[in-house]
Amino acid sequence: MSYQDRVTEVPGYPSTFLAANGCSVFFPISSAAQKPTNIAGISEEVRMKTDNGFTGKPQYQTTPRKNRILVVDDHPIVREGLALLINQESDLSVCGEAEEATGAMHVLASLKPDILILDISLNGPDGIDLLKTVRNSYPELPVLILSMHDESIYAERALRAGANGYIMKQEATEKVLIALRRILAGEIYVSDRIANKMLKHYITGSGTVRNSSIADLSDRELEVFRLIGEGHGTRQIAEELHLSVKTVESYQAHIKEKLSLRSARELMQHAIQWNMNKKSA
Repeated sequence: MSYQDRVTEVPGYPSTFLAANGCSVFFPISSAAQKPTNIAGISEEVRMKTDNGFTGKPQYQTTPRKNRILVVDDHPIVREGLALLINQESDLSVCGEAEEATGAMHVLASLKPDILILDISLNGPDGIDLLKTVRNSYPELPVLILSMHDESIYAERALRAGANGYIMKQEATEKVLIALRRILAGEIYVSDRIANKMLKHYITGSGTVRNSSIADLSDRELEVFRLIGEGHGTRQIAEELHLSVKTVESYQAHIKEKLSLRSARELMQHAIQWNMNKKSA
């Protein structure tokens, strides 16, 4: 049988097939002059066809790997909203979520995300406590704090605890994406206002806003103080923070001493006023 006798046409494919050692070789035709010259060294455009189907080198279209994000927030609507926002991006993807600290640590161990988005207010231990735990177990994991709490109070605390960035939930959604990408690139992300404040403090040593000595409170004392200002009683605070009533009372005593307050009533009034000032700022 001659070469010409073994050339066939495939319907729908303006292509030439020729038999060679029991196989038919497909050559996409770009011009009438295109001819196969070396069966052994066929280019990637060539596909081999046998009776069982194509067996030549497959054509792969590679896509860039997405950075995997774990979201830890106690509000389902926030977690779902972040997933909708992030999953539209070509380079970012939410791989999991959790609503409290214990669940977050389990998910971290199983999913091993590239970055963690973490809220401060959680059921049980708060986000700052969880951040410290994460830093002990995963020292290289980037963490972005996304919180409703005033950045002028919490941003520096979060960065000292090991966060790579802080952004308030009131910010525009595109800023969340900007913050994630900057942190993944190895940068620190805070608002311009906080960056200027921290720079001033670094240069002059006088940039920290005292705010009635609130800066003197420890992270846990500040959390107790905030909950008092929201009208929570001692037992309720103990249940929320998974502490004993006696431990909460001890924190309250330390807060009164640091803020020069004489009674529990003054402590409550001061905490309520502080919370109101935060919301109106």
